[in-house]
Amino acid sequence: MGMKFVIQPDHIPVNNYRLVINGLQPMTFVSVGALEKELDTVELPDRTQASTGRTKPGETEVKVPAHHVIDLAQMDSWFQEGQDPITPTYKKVGTLTLISGTRLINLVITMIGSFVSKGGTPDLEMNDDGEMAVMTYTLKWDDLFGIG
Repeated sequence: MGMKFVIQPDHIPVNNYRLVINGLQPMTFVSVGALEKELDTVELPDRTQASTGRTKPGETEVKVPAHHVIDLAQMDSWFQEGQDPITPTYKKVGTLTLISGTRLINLVITMIGSFVSKGGTPDLEMNDDGEMAVMTYTLKWDDLFGIG
């Protein structure tokens, strides 16, 4: 049994992760926003809250380097799958794996029914020092497993 208020060794750093989307080739996601799981609630007549027993769908932002043209083509193709006529495979399973420093501990979170709902370019300005341009995509999902 661990001691209270002591950080255990072999932590998971925020820069050691892998996001894999089933049906797509491995991609470089340089940023993945927080994945949040939330219960759907209703307001009762006495003005208290109660759970419906279901979780809400969610969304997050991911970023891909603008010079990774194959990754961008995959994201664009996936986005196209959700447009009319919608393909039956536009919803995919995404697996986010957080990896500890020694690679002995993994936290696996699965996004069920995920799809690209939005894509955009980076903000651009001439006086920047040459920071890497990244494309931003919004992923929506039906449910998460591995949290909560």
